[in-house]
Amino acid sequence: MSNTSFAWVLEVRPGYEEEYKKRHEEIWPEMVEMLRESGVKNYSIFRHGLTLFGYFETDDLEKTIARINQSEVNQKWGEYMAPIMKIDVDTRINYPFLLPLQWHME
Repeated sequence: MSNTSFAWVLEVRPGYEEEYKKRHEEIWPEMVEMLRESGVKNYSIFRHGLTLFGYFETDDLEKTIARINQSEVNQKWGEYMAPIMKIDVDTRINYPFLLPLQWHME
């Protein structure tokens, strides 16, 4: 059985923890719609200090990433979030912050 569960780790910039939470509490409906249409489901983000831990499921990670990267709303969301995030990679071509699955129990 192929992996359908994925997780990532990123960082919010110091002092922007509450702003990060606020922006996600007010997430644009078109952003949520785009994620769903791209195949993302059961998506959650947790925070510990400055560390953000995201968990999501999708049936085809490559297709999901391709659809998200082609999305204009995702580009705008990325620009909106960039000042408060610490991201040192181009997420359009690389996802090194995805975590390798170590163990799973159903």
